[in-house]
Amino acid sequence: MELILLEFIAIYVLVYRKNAGENVYKYIIEQASAIYEKYAPYSFKSVRDKIKELGLEYSSRQYTIQIALFAGGGFVVSYLYFYNIVISIIYCIVAIFFIPYLTFLRYKRMYSEFLFEQVQVYTTNTIMEFAVTESFVKALEGVYSSGVLEEPVLSDVKYMIDKAYQNGSIDESINYMNNKYDYYMVKNMHQLFLQVTKEGSKDAARDSLDNMLLDIDTLVEGVYKDRIERETFHKAFLQYGALLYLLVMLVQYMLGVDTYLQLLDMLVVKILLHLIIIINSYFLINGEKYYNENVGVE
Repeated sequence: MELILLEFIAIYVLVYRKNAGENVYKYIIEQASAIYEKYAPYSFKSVRDKIKELGLEYSSRQYTIQIALFAGGGFVVSYLYFYNIVISIIYCIVAIFFIPYLTFLRYKRMYSEFLFEQVQVYTTNTIMEFAVTESFVKALEGVYSSGVLEEPVLSDVKYMIDKAYQNGSIDESINYMNNKYDYYMVKNMHQLFLQVTKEGSKDAARDSLDNMLLDIDTLVEGVYKDRIERETFHKAFLQYGALLYLLVMLVQYMLGVDTYLQLLDMLVVKILLHLIIIINSYFLINGEKYYNENVGVE
């Protein structure tokens, strides 16, 4: 066990010496980001850049507080389980290494929420522009030049316009947007515009588009309500998860600390305690993953 601890310390020292003058945690974040970007289905860098552009990235002070909380929590919880400083230091270090992953989950959720807001702006304004121009491409041009969209949706709308003029039809443009943003309000709106373009039923479609505006407003209201409820549940979930770690205190109270320390001499008890920590941690991390990935906006 002491050898593992020395290896962790050696790795930290080597990283620190290699990156003198830099924030070691920042270096770890950058390396983790590079690995994820290599294998991720979409670029983590683009997500992080957008979060930074929106001013939502953690500050150095927030990162420091987060490290202190994870390190302190990992140390205290593991010490209450094993009463062993070496094991506690190892759990402390392992807890810190989960921070980049949790940061990524947070960024991914915020990026998804940002995209949903942009898609809502895109659909709403395109419908309103169409009511004036009675042309899907002209409506896209109006939305593009209005300044209400941000990247990456802004560039995607420009791509749609270019492809529509290049092909003389809107089919490829609509397929591109449907595949890029898999929201039913996007697909439903595009389907109506396809009918208008191919069948020329503008008067009949206008009522449908007005109804769609109402549907979008209802959807947005439901999403924001769901977001508030999810945040409330998330706080309760974290509190419940923290209490699971502290159940060992109840066991010690029931058995007595001296009896508990005697049980710690048994290998099977140590393995069982490690499993409890691992299972509880998996439960919390999996819950965080669900909270940040299933934002309920598709």
